Amino acid sequence: MVEVEAPLAALGTPHRFTVDAYHRMLESGILDEDDHVELLEGVIVEMSPQGAAHANIITRLTRLLVLSLSESFEVRPQLPLTLDAQSEPEPDLAVVPAAARSRGEHPHHALLVVEVASASLARDREVKARLYARASIPEYWLVDVERECIEVYRDPDEAQGRYRSREVRSGGDVLECRALSGVSLPLSRIFG
Repeated sequence: MVEVEAPLAALGTPHRFTVDAYHRMLESGILDEDDHVELLEGVIVEMSPQGAAHANIITRLTRLLVLSLSESFEVRPQLPLTLDAQSEPEPDLAVVPAAARSRGEHPHHALLVVEVASASLARDREVKARLYARASIPEYWLVDVERECIEVYRDPDEAQGRYRSREVRSGGDVLECRALSGVSLPLSRIFG
């Protein structure tokens, strides 16, 4: 029997799943909606549990974004975003055009994606930033719960799977979303 703590490389090459196979696992009951997992680059990954600070930030950001946007957009908290054939993350928040709503499918693109992180900070900074850049998400915010700051990623390079621009906002800064005209959020209202 293999120990859980064994490095993934020692276990061999993992089987990679497609989004279609992942959906079939959900439909057949192998996975259910209460399993806190997401599909990242073909690997089913367990999501970190949320502490109170994490949940409070998501609640505040959801409210601020909804109040800042017109009916032309939807703010999707913790819902799937199908990015490619092997990735369906569930970002803490995604802002999508309302026209992107489709029966039977999750949106395939967003204008802004937000991840709120403490334990998942490294994964969100490396893996998820790569996924969102490859999917041409114009703006990605990584909220660092512990440091009370937001890393703002812009200008995706799809081919390289990285963002060309990264800045850190903190303290009394006001965060302006370039991907969504007219959206500016005081950080004091996010971390308050």
